[in-house]
Amino acid sequence: MISLDKAIRIVEQSVTALNGQEHVSLSESLNRVLRHDVVSDINMPPFRKTAVDGYACRAADLDNPLTVIEVIAAGTIPQRTIAQGTCSKIMTGAPIPNGADCVIPVEDTEILSDGTIRFKGSKPKSNICELGEDIKIGESPLSKGTLIKPQHIAIMAALGCHSPIVSVRPRVSILPTGDELVEPTEIPQGSKIRNSNGHQLIAQVISAGAIPMYHGIVGDTEEVTEKAIARALAESDVVVLTGGVSMGDFDYVPRIMERLGVKILFDSIAVQPGKPTTFGVAGNKLIFGLPGNPVSSFVQFELLVKPALLMMMQCNEPYARTYKLPLAIDYSRKRAERLGLFPVFVNDIGEVEPLEFHGSAHIFSLAKATGIAAIPLGVKELKKGELLDVRPI
Repeated sequence: MISLDKAIRIVEQSVTALNGQEHVSLSESLNRVLRHDVVSDINMPPFRKTAVDGYACRAADLDNPLTVIEVIAAGTIPQRTIAQGTCSKIMTGAPIPNGADCVIPVEDTEILSDGTIRFKGSKPKSNICELGEDIKIGESPLSKGTLIKPQHIAIMAALGCHSPIVSVRPRVSILPTGDELVEPTEIPQGSKIRNSNGHQLIAQVISAGAIPMYHGIVGDTEEVTEKAIARALAESDVVVLTGGVSMGDFDYVPRIMERLGVKILFDSIAVQPGKPTTFGVAGNKLIFGLPGNPVSSFVQFELLVKPALLMMMQCNEPYARTYKLPLAIDYSRKRAERLGLFPVFVNDIGEVEPLEFHGSAHIFSLAKATGIAAIPLGVKELKKGELLDVRPI
C-alpha cells in the first residue's frame, strides 16, 4: 500500500502526451486544450470609446450649459468635432468625437428649457476607454496549453480566432464490472443494483475533455472480463474499470491485466475511500482499476484519472488545485490509518461543512457536495476553525 502522493507521482510519470492536434470551431472548443498562443490581431478597444451613456464634451466647459450638436450611436462614426460650449449625446461603446476629453453620464445631467444640457454632478471621471487599453496588437492573452473555458471562447471570438488548434482528445474505455449490475433503465430485482459507476464515469470523462467509449456492463467471468479488457486496450488510450480489483473470489482483474501485458505499478493506496485502486501501463496506454463503490470510483477518477487525461492533452494548468479552508464544526472519525477523504459543502463564508457520509457506497452524499476534503493519516479529530485541504468538484 502506497501513499496517495506517491500514486499521483507514478501516474504522472507514466503519461505520454498525445501529439495529434486539430482545428475545431469555437462551439466545439470547450474543455479542449489549446496547442498555440492566441495572438491579438487588433487593438482592444479598436478606437477611443465611451464607457457610459451620456454626453461627450470638454471638461473645461462643464460649468456652463452645453449645446448638443450630434447623437452618436454605437457602431456609427462621429461627424462633428466638439468645440467650446458644445457636446454630443453618445451611447455606450460608441467612438469618442474629436475634441472631447470626457463623457458625463446621462444621470448627472439635466435638460434645460432651451434644449441645452447642464452638468449637475461633482468632478467627473473621463469615462473614456482608450485605444488598446485592454490589449494591443501582438499581445497574447491565451497561451498554448490553456484548458479552454467559456471565458476563453469569448476572448478568442473577440480576437477572430474562430478555428483554434487544440490537442486531440484521449479515448477512454469505460468498463463497469459485476453480475450484480443492471442499467438505469431497469428496476433492480433481488440482489441487483443499478449501474451508476458507468454513467458517472462517462460524465467525468466528458468533463475532463476526453472521449468516453462505454463498453457496457462486463459480467463476472474471467473469460468475459479478459475479452472486454483486451478490446478496450486495442481501441483506446486509457482504460477505466470499476469493480473486480479488491480481494474477493471474483476479483481477478489484476491477473487478467498482467496476462494482457499490462505492467501493474500499484494496486493499493493508503486512502479512504479508494484503497483497492490498481494502476498499470501497456506501452503508452494507461489502465485504471477503480473500486466498485461509487464514491470511491468518483474520487479516484478526480485524483488520478482526470489529471492524467489533462497531461495527455498537454494542459499546462495545475491538475490538482486545492484550497485551505476552515472547518465549520468539529469533525471526527473512528479510524485514522489512512488519509481520509470525505464530501463537503463550502458555505457562503468559506467554511467547510462535512456532509453526512456513510462510506464509499454512499453516492447520495455527493448530491450537495462542492468539494472533497482530506484529513491527514493519523488524525482522528479536527476542531472548528482548523484548516483542511479541499479540492473543488
